[in-house]
Amino acid sequence: MSEPRGTSEPVLITEAQLSYEEQHAARKRKYMLMMGLRFPCLILAGVFYHTWWLALGLIVLSIPLPWVAVLIANDRPPRKAEKVSRYQREARAIEPTEHRVIDG
Repeated sequence: MSEPRGTSEPVLITEAQLSYEEQHAARKRKYMLMMGLRFPCLILAGVFYHTWWLALGLIVLSIPLPWVAVLIANDRPPRKAEKVSRYQREARAIEPTEHRVIDG
């Protein structure tokens, strides 16, 4: 059964995407958090210099943080797949299925 023309499901406000400003603010928070983790990693590497493998691990962890932070900060959330409302009519037969044949 098809819907009459002009009617569709209502859009719920809870399904609305965040505004551009809210998305940008969330990305800035993620960037600041990741960049804020780099300095403590380097400080901890200096504190644990006697345990060389731990200090090396913290330094190796802090090297890609700026690159990853920039990638995450510039990445917008993916668009949601929306259900497209299309008109679908009921299929009708062109001719009746019974055929009377007249032999001559």
